[in-house]
Formats: sequence, C-alpha cells, structure tokens
Amino acid sequence: MISLTVKEIAQALGALNETSKWNDVEITAVGFDTRKMEPGSLFVPLIGENDGHRFVQNAITNGAKAALWSAPLTDAPADFPVIQVEDTLLALQELAKYYLKKVGPKVVAITGSNGKTTTKDMTEAVMSSRYRVHKTQGNFNNHIGLPITILSMPSNTEVVILEMGMSNKGEIEVLSRIAEPDVAIITMIGESHIEFLGSRANIATTKMEIIAGVKENGVLIYPGEEILLQERVKDLTGIQLKTFGADSTNDLHPLQVNSQMRETTFTVNADPTIEIKIPVLGTYNVNNALAALTAGEVLGIPISKSYSALAQFQLTKNRTEWDRGINGSMILNDSYNANPTAMKLVIENFSQLENNGKKIVVLGDMLELGEMSKELHLSIKDSLDPDCIDEVYLYGTEMEAVAEALWNESRFNKDAVHSFVGDKAPLIEEIKNKLNKEDYILIKSSFGTDLLSVVESLKAD
Repeated sequence: MISLTVKEIAQALGALNETSKWNDVEITAVGFDTRKMEPGSLFVPLIGENDGHRFVQNAITNGAKAALWSAPLTDAPADFPVIQVEDTLLALQELAKYYLKKVGPKVVAITGSNGKTTTKDMTEAVMSSRYRVHKTQGNFNNHIGLPITILSMPSNTEVVILEMGMSNKGEIEVLSRIAEPDVAIITMIGESHIEFLGSRANIATTKMEIIAGVKENGVLIYPGEEILLQERVKDLTGIQLKTFGADSTNDLHPLQVNSQMRETTFTVNADPTIEIKIPVLGTYNVNNALAALTAGEVLGIPISKSYSALAQFQLTKNRTEWDRGINGSMILNDSYNANPTAMKLVIENFSQLENNGKKIVVLGDMLELGEMSKELHLSIKDSLDPDCIDEVYLYGTEMEAVAEALWNESRFNKDAVHSFVGDKAPLIEEIKNKLNKEDYILIKSSFGTDLLSVVESLKAD
C-alpha cells in the first residue's frame, strides 16, 4: 500500500488548480480502470478510444478518493478533490517518478525479445533472498502499466523489478527515463516486432534504449555473444557492462547443464562447487537464470546466497508450464508468446526429453513478423527432427507453408504432419483421438493465435 496525500500529489505535479481544501485526503492506491478501482484510490482518467473523464462517477462509486483531471474544471464532479493537470498520462508518469524517488529502492529494469517475464520472476527470487522486492505484475510493462507498477509499490520496498515491453522505437526510452534503473538487463535479441522495426539490428537498437535512463555508473547486463549488442556497447561510457551466456568469454557462464522434464540443473564459473537448480525445462532458461544471478551479484548477493532461491521461483502462468493432459498425457504449455528464435529453442529442448510415449508438437502462427513472416516461419522446419518428434500439428495461414515444406521434403511421413486453419475444433478433436498415456505434447504460438484454447481443451479434468 502506498500513502500519499492530495497536497503531496498536487505539489509533485504542479497542479493547475487550488486543492488546499483537500490537503489531508490520503491516497493509498492509483488506478485508471474504474472496474478495478480500490477504495482510497487516485483515479487517472486516461484519454484513448474513450475519454476516462466520463467514468469519474463510476470511480467514485467504487472507492476513489481523488482524481487527476485534464478536462475543464466545470466538468469536474462537485465536492470531490480533483488535481488539474495538462495531460493525465504524463502526470501519471511524473507521479511514478516522484514516488520512486521518495521510496528510493534499487531499480532493476528488464527488456528483450524473449525471456523478459521469466527473467523477472527469477530476479525476484534472487533479490528476495536479501531484500524486500516488488515486481511488475502480469503484462503491466508499457507506458501506462509501468507507472502503475511503481505506484503499487509498498513504501518499504528495497528493490523494484520492472519489465519493459515495446512494439516500436522510442517506447523503452520513455520507460527507462521514468524508472532510472540501477541495473538494466537485455535478455536476448530475437524477431519479436520485426514487422514494425524492420530488422534484428533495429530491434537491438530499440532494446538498447533501456540505457537511456540508467543512473551514472549503473550496470548493463546483456548476452555477450550477441554481435548486435557487442557493436552497440563498445563505445558506452559511464555504464558498467556485465555479460552472460554459454561461451567462456562471458563474465558468467555455465560449465555443465542438465535439462530434464521439470527442472534444469547447472554449474557456473563463479562457483563451480554449487549445483544450481531451476524448476523449468530448457537450457535456454539457463541464460535467464544467469542474468538474474548477475543482477543479484551487482546488488551484493553472491551466488552462494541466492542460488537456493532460484529452485523455488514461481514462473508466470502459460510460460513453459507443464499441465496434465487427457488420457494420461502431459502438455508443455508455452502459448503466451513466440518468435522464431524462442520457438526453435523450446522445440530443441522438448525434442531432447526422454519419455515412453509419443512426442507431439503443436505450433501456431507467430505474429508481428511483417514482410519476413513467411521466411521466418519456414525457418522453424529445420528444428523439427523426425527422429525425436512423432507428430507435428501446424495451425494458421503462415504455418500452412511449413506443413507444405515438410511434406515436400519427405523427412516426416506425410501422415505425421497435419495442417489446420480457422476453426480449432477439428485440430482439438484430432489431437484428442491421438493422445495416449505418457505422450508429451508441446504447444507453442503467439498469444494472439490463441492456442491457449487448445491447451484448455486438452487438459485433464
């Protein structure tokens, strides 16, 4: 819970109206959605497709104690404290900056084409071994969600972990300047949002915007083997650099890795005697853990003190999550997000699992790949090994081309590759008829493709 008075908020934002009548009204939360308004909230009426000012009465009914206001004061509710500002969104962001400075936690900011949320969850576990920690919840990682995350931070927070998402250039810079990170992490450079940015090089440039607000002598943690980032950090000054990755040239790298169905264990160069365990599949998740461990070391937590916390970290839902499926099968649900690099990695790790049944892969269209979409989708086919995968189900118009390529190559039996577009019911029904005890099934796609509905239909009751 936060604690700010109307007077304090008005002064922090340079209110355009007189609010002294309401000086002592206490605000304990901040929100913009009247349906989720908490008692004691400051209502922030944002202007988008709808003008949030229209819903102020709903906010009051649901417990709001004051509101920011950029409409004419004549339209404001009577006998209710409003703080007049020029732009309610900018005021929300300014208030977040004010509150962040007031509480004064260390700030860890995380961005990347894939692995942001998993790295955030791992970093929380590492930091919680020493500090009181607050982190981004759900997908509150944009120009609205990040300020709300900050303004939901308890006043005794010592480390705040902020996920930073984007769809276009300039957006991460805005977030970084609000947050002013002590530590910035780039997880990886993939192809997400290439439709808007045009190339991986442009994506790398955009992700590097995270350093825009980094404090002097702050730290940038990044994958050291990514050439596109190597090029962009070589002339940086005033920022410390820390690298992670598989190669021994990185500051932190794994020595041995063993990935199993529900956990991955590894050792690292910093302390080879410690076996580190993470409760998720995938050697690619080791990189996320290395970034989190490096952030911990930067803030004074040696690996010997933090590694045990990683074994217990809680992964955000629908990200490489095992669910029990029908007929005694097991579903690896990774249906929240997808880009070609991430899809190939999870297929590779899934292929290496040992089981007594079939291994089945269900892949859906990856979105926001623009003019390169066909080429990038086709690149997935080389990750599908008929010696490791028994059946492949492909869903969506872009995945149709992958199915045709697999049929033409004849690496798989023709009846082992299936293609579906439109209604998912036939896809679900066919998989249901094929799933047996001890079968493993991987389901991976962009969230907008909605293979989560397939996951739900295949789960055991």
